[in-house]
Amino acid sequence: MSTFPEQPYASIGSYCDDYLAQLARAGGSIDHDKLAAAGDILNQAFQRGAWLYVCGNGGSAAIANHLLCDFAKGIQTDTKLLPRVISLSANLELITAIANDIAFEDCFVYQLRTAARAGDVLLTISSSGDSENIVRAVEWAGDNGVQSIALTGFDGGRSARQAAINIHVTGDNYGVVE
Repeated sequence: MSTFPEQPYASIGSYCDDYLAQLARAGGSIDHDKLAAAGDILNQAFQRGAWLYVCGNGGSAAIANHLLCDFAKGIQTDTKLLPRVISLSANLELITAIANDIAFEDCFVYQLRTAARAGDVLLTISSSGDSENIVRAVEWAGDNGVQSIALTGFDGGRSARQAAINIHVTGDNYGVVE
């Protein structure tokens, strides 16, 4: 598989067609059984009042924060569903304090140690699956009774191998994977 895009495009229409084809291939690569298993974990967690912690870096942090919004506001509006979701990527002050005083690699695990309990769920979003702060969070979750779901691309990295469930998207372009 080559990196997309391989060359500049003469027209936005051609780029759009190729980009949408890349998205379709990436979407078609998702294992539906793993997706269903992740859905079951989340459904059961919400039914028992457990918390979902989400995290990512860069664009994946934006996705984590947007997921929080979708769950906390979107799902709850006009329903009786009350998912409990926290984005570990949302508190810039806390993240930078941990990064400055301790280590950036611990910015998510530090928050998990403070708040997460056995039976909660961690959802990580990492295109490479190898960001050290993501890997450490998944490791901590596994050691502390917190189920982990990794959303990954590229080769999935270490978090794909360590998470309870890895939902992998085939692709080598951050924009397509995210």
